[in-house]
Amino acid sequence: MTVATPVGVLALQGDFREHADVLRTIGATVVLVRRPEELDRVSGLVIPGGESSVMDKLSRLFGLFDPLQAAVRAGMPVYGTCAGLIMLADTVLDGMVGQQSIGGLDIEVRRNAFGSQNASFETDLVVESLGDPPVHAVFIRAPVVERVGPLATSLATLADGRCVAVEQGNLLGTSFHPEMTGEHRFHEYFLQKVYATAFRR
Repeated sequence: MTVATPVGVLALQGDFREHADVLRTIGATVVLVRRPEELDRVSGLVIPGGESSVMDKLSRLFGLFDPLQAAVRAGMPVYGTCAGLIMLADTVLDGMVGQQSIGGLDIEVRRNAFGSQNASFETDLVVESLGDPPVHAVFIRAPVVERVGPLATSLATLADGRCVAVEQGNLLGTSFHPEMTGEHRFHEYFLQKVYATAFRR
């Protein structure tokens, strides 16, 4: 798949390089986004894993928070992983004092729902929209989707029924890290949204 217009990876903090590598591997032209003028050049954006409260503070410090929120509301395709999922949630549970989210996904997300980094784990997930085989998922201080509102759709759940992947229109979010396992299907699914949307083309 080749996307003619560049896609962005929010590069304020976290594992943005890994996402950029995956996107380049599957044919995308990538812009690392740290400032509003870089956001203006891209047709979609990946928000990586990292520390959501730090990402929130830095996005406001760099003047990106409001432009990014406006782009989401205008329909720009965005894929958030782990902290990125938190950034896209309409409601954040157990957030730091003053922490804000960009919003857009009609979900409630709980930060660090599985405990400390020592409680990280891996598992296989059935994701019907991606087909076979199951997705091998890595969870690191991961959030969980506590409530999926009527506007959002659950894409994958753990064996105990807790939701860990969602989509809503052009927005996609996962609690886990496909960029760390050689799993490209979520990024390909995101690029399909970018290609179909024609945002800023």
